[in-house]
Amino acid sequence: MTAHDTPSQPVPVVDCALYEDGRRRPGHLPLDKAMDAARTTPGAFVWIGLHAPTADQLQVVARAFALHPLAVEDALEAHQRPKLERYDDTVFLVLRTAVYLEHDRLTPTTDIVGTGEIMAFVGRDFIVVVRHDPSEHLGGVRHRLEADPERLAHGPVAVLHAIADSVVDQYLDVVTALEADADEVENDAFSPDAGHDVGRIYQLKRELVELRRTVAPLAVPLRDLAERRVPGVDRELAAYFRDVADHLAQAAERVAVLTELVDNALSMALAQTSVRQNHDMRRISAAAALIAITVAIAGVYGMNFDHMPELRWLFGYPAMLLATATVVTVVYLVFRKKRWL
Repeated sequence: MTAHDTPSQPVPVVDCALYEDGRRRPGHLPLDKAMDAARTTPGAFVWIGLHAPTADQLQVVARAFALHPLAVEDALEAHQRPKLERYDDTVFLVLRTAVYLEHDRLTPTTDIVGTGEIMAFVGRDFIVVVRHDPSEHLGGVRHRLEADPERLAHGPVAVLHAIADSVVDQYLDVVTALEADADEVENDAFSPDAGHDVGRIYQLKRELVELRRTVAPLAVPLRDLAERRVPGVDRELAAYFRDVADHLAQAAERVAVLTELVDNALSMALAQTSVRQNHDMRRISAAAALIAITVAIAGVYGMNFDHMPELRWLFGYPAMLLATATVVTVVYLVFRKKRWL
């Protein structure tokens, strides 16, 4: 398909615009004319945003922009690890997004972090962004860039930086929100009155692991961009990518600290549970010992032998009751002193 062909399949285009010297050309630009407009206008590029396209829909765009089939396949699967790949003159970047899911109370089944994906195909005069829910909406990124023509004049890679910067900033927001959840479970773990719901702590740990899988792999692609190993990255944009990489390192470090904190809280909760169970077992054992004393004495004097001490003594019955009460009391006091009761 050429840029003049009419797409046979409707494409879920969020926005399609041509930018000349950092400024958006007024009016609506149809998808089938986007590439021609970019190629025939010096210093211009086209930015197309797609949301969760099907295979047929994405193939329309792939043929128009000559996107590599392997990259298109990755963009459709939407379960990719963050990575940066180069196919001839086209760069393919995968970003995993993270959003904090608000909740009233952390439970063993609470979903805390929602993840999505953004795939970007970057060429000399185009950038095609494919977004999968629940990834971040990029309308705000586009508006901020359009308000900064000088930055946007750097071309499609400037858009790539703005998207990466927005995604990493969202990581920091998610980590900040997770820190409040981590403080909550830590306080519960060290509180003597808490129920030590291990399920809640383990669920938070799982969410942190998922967030780490989202954040950590992006370090290598950002380093390649910051070190200008990707075509189209000039010195000024490289400095901006280094700043994004620094923010990513902060997010990764905070996730690691939170993971360690939650691990310690989980260990403490398990230890507290074990101590409480041991204490309960001591109480049960002490109660069983007190009952065993009365059962043993009653068992001896309940046997029907003729020759037994105090069997026919007038005060035998009250004496046995007094002796039983005395022994039980002594044993009870011993257990209380040892804090078994």
